[in-house]
Amino acid sequence: MKQQWERLEAWLKANNPALLADLNPPASDAKIQTLEQTLGVTLPVDFVECLRVHDGQRGGVEWLFPSAEFLSSERILDEWAIWKDLLDGGDFDGAKARPGAGIQPAWWSPKWIPFTYNGAGDHLCLDLDPACGGRVGQIITLWHDDGARNKKADSFFQWFTEFVDLTV
Repeated sequence: MKQQWERLEAWLKANNPALLADLNPPASDAKIQTLEQTLGVTLPVDFVECLRVHDGQRGGVEWLFPSAEFLSSERILDEWAIWKDLLDGGDFDGAKARPGAGIQPAWWSPKWIPFTYNGAGDHLCLDLDPACGGRVGQIITLWHDDGARNKKADSFFQWFTEFVDLTV
């Protein structure tokens, strides 16, 4: 993960220093532990390694990812809590999801951890509870108003590497 970040940081330094400056410092071990405890999950090692380089972005400039903010650990908790409150309130009762292969047939699962946000309620998530044929830690889409749930990558490492390769 560190190598991918070094490549991306070098590119940002030359092409978008304001966005580089918008990235948060590393998440502390205590912050990562609090994140995992609050979510009730063990985060994939590749994602934890990412947070240990940059804990998301401040949000003072454009978003790091195409059409999506890179969420800090605090923002992950905020977005996850919104979905959890909706689930607990019954808002998803009767909602029909259209999951791709290896994804649970749910509108939302508490083990889908958002790490991006597009400003309209949609995310990319770490799927920590895949269906048969899926992989723990796969990256999936989560739309607030559409039941399509599709896999974007087998792991955060794969997804992030592809993002860096396309960017630099």
